[in-house]
Amino acid sequence: MFYPEEEDMAVQKIIIAIDGYSSCGKSTTAKHVAANLGYGYIDTGAMYRAVTLYFLEHSITFTNPKEVEKALQNIVISFHHNSKTNENETFLNGVNVEKEIRKMYISDQVSEVSAIAEVRHDMVAQQQKMGKRKGIVMDGRDIGTRVFPEAELKIFMTADLNLRAYRRQQELLAKKQMVNLEEIINNLLHRDHIDTTRKESPLVQAEDSFLIDTSYMTVDEQVEMVVNLAQTRMLSNAVLD
Repeated sequence: MFYPEEEDMAVQKIIIAIDGYSSCGKSTTAKHVAANLGYGYIDTGAMYRAVTLYFLEHSITFTNPKEVEKALQNIVISFHHNSKTNENETFLNGVNVEKEIRKMYISDQVSEVSAIAEVRHDMVAQQQKMGKRKGIVMDGRDIGTRVFPEAELKIFMTADLNLRAYRRQQELLAKKQMVNLEEIINNLLHRDHIDTTRKESPLVQAEDSFLIDTSYMTVDEQVEMVVNLAQTRMLSNAVLD
């Protein structure tokens, strides 16, 4: 069997799918993993939040398929890198909505919007198109089960509910949003219920995914674990090729 040189093996690009519950560290970990590997990062949660914002601003009835389908035809979501913050920012129809989509009123509605079949079909199609060239890290709820079931590396993240709520509260405080911890816990429970029980692409752990409980892990530890798994998978793929 021919074994390629280590330098050649390192360039074998894969798709890394990170799924899990809200506020488990998926997005933070995914961003750092992407930066570490020189991969692109796609925040699918931001896409659903942007759709939610559009629906609320245009008074779209969530239960009216015709209204939903018409609205989706007018939604263009893109990500642009901010050189000052070194972060990707979400744009909705050319407008930067990164700060707005992180507010609690969006969090309160995003799971309902995400559960709409027409919305998921539209977003999944866009996400699959984004990942055709591989070399990406994508996080969400159904990346390893629906969007990229063929992803070379699948991660499923979970964490203690109270710790998730505390982390979410700290994130909001950093953005100068004061929200009661109990309100956040109730929001997470509500979102968990909808995410795991919806008919369209529910949140479930893929059989071939790695389970990571981030309750008592630092971000650096989470990133290191995923990067190590990714590098192992890339080398394995290169040898098989």
